[in-house]
Amino acid sequence: MRKLLPIILALLGTGAGVGAGLFLMPPAEEHAEGAAVDCVPVDGHAAEAETPPEPEHEPATREYVKLNNQFVIPIMTEDRVSALVVAALSVETTIGSAEAVYSREPKLRDVFLQVLFDHANTGGFQGNFTNGNRMQDLRRGLLEAARPVLGDIVSDVLITEIARQDS
Repeated sequence: MRKLLPIILALLGTGAGVGAGLFLMPPAEEHAEGAAVDCVPVDGHAAEAETPPEPEHEPATREYVKLNNQFVIPIMTEDRVSALVVAALSVETTIGSAEAVYSREPKLRDVFLQVLFDHANTGGFQGNFTNGNRMQDLRRGLLEAARPVLGDIVSDVLITEIARQDS
């Protein structure tokens, strides 16, 4: 009986928790999000549902190509790795250029790694490395490195993720 009592108490506690969760759950929405709802004004006539005009979009002239793998950059201090910076990059290109980017990705990764290593070696990832000026300098360097590889199809390099892990 001594071994059975904790199991019974655990089951009762779990059951009470599930019951309380179901009881306190907010009611389900009756209308789907974005569905038109008929309104009846005070005078008794049904109002016609007016849909707002859709904003006119310009045709897209650019696309974003995410590079397959993240970049890992070691931060060296006194002949040892003191931190790692991990970054994910995307390239802004003309529409239909994704295949050209992927076919040149090994060369593109090589030049990007060189820029990232140079940035790390000059202290770019020390202190407040997400400072606007430092990030702008890094983006500019990445774009300058991408131009000889991709030509005029590239217009920008985006840093979509960046993190530093100190050891």
